[in-house]
Amino acid sequence: MGAALALAERGRGRTAPNPNVGCVIVRDGVVVGRGWTQPGGRPHAEAKALAEAGEKSRGATVHVTLEPCAHASARGPACSNLLIEAGVARVVIALGDPDPRTNGAGAARLRAAGIDVTEGVRTAEARRSMAGFLTRLEKRRPFVTLKLATSLDGQIALASGESQWITGAQARAHTHLERARHEAILVGRRTMEADNPRLDVRLPGLEDRSPRRLTLSSTGDLKRPEDIATLEAIDHLFVEGGAETAASFLRADLVDRLLLYRAPILIGAGKAALGDIGLTRLGDAHGRWKLQDSRMLGSDRMEVYERA
Repeated sequence: MGAALALAERGRGRTAPNPNVGCVIVRDGVVVGRGWTQPGGRPHAEAKALAEAGEKSRGATVHVTLEPCAHASARGPACSNLLIEAGVARVVIALGDPDPRTNGAGAARLRAAGIDVTEGVRTAEARRSMAGFLTRLEKRRPFVTLKLATSLDGQIALASGESQWITGAQARAHTHLERARHEAILVGRRTMEADNPRLDVRLPGLEDRSPRRLTLSSTGDLKRPEDIATLEAIDHLFVEGGAETAASFLRADLVDRLLLYRAPILIGAGKAALGDIGLTRLGDAHGRWKLQDSRMLGSDRMEVYERA
């Protein structure tokens, strides 16, 4: 399942409105098929893995990060039917599919065909991997990551506005990798006018993964943070520019993940990373975020926090 979860990450930011799923087929202790959801959402991970495995899928064990779909569409057959036709012996599932067109029906169909089904393997990791798809179903909006790159004292620029570069090359490269895992990236009008950022992906081999650029302003793509609910085919939104834009998403309680890069520098009287986020009592600030990851990137520290 760990390998299937890793494969699923290859599709993140490219499969909306479908989930980014990973699949690994094993027979006699040997991997015979691998697949992940392709750009645009089709073919599904199971279809790709079965095509690679061919006849070796008969009697094999399938590890898949999401319950195989039970509904056929004009774009392809139901994966539960494909697995039955392939003659697999066992299917191991990380997470049930909350889509009402499947939601237990896929696993039930497999069991009815005599296939051994195991569910709930590394579920928390699967939920994190498919957070965009799940947030769209549960909250009718994209999953939002807010990125901040600051000094140790929480500044994002000198008082003059100079901000390039607070963090080092490794942290900036990691930011480009994060961009590649999102369908869209958003900044505020002031950031766009002052910095004219490229907001693209400049990592060798991933240049075609640059996200769609959006601006938050009275005349921009979005007028207010709540308008993200109107975005189509965008399940992962990367908010990257401007203290007031960042604060506005926090005030609206629309941030699901915090991505913080902290450089080992002190700026003092500069520009703070955040404006007013609507906090009136210090006690209300506690218990909202939990640390999910922390590592060094060169001399900078990266921290990832999720909603508590």
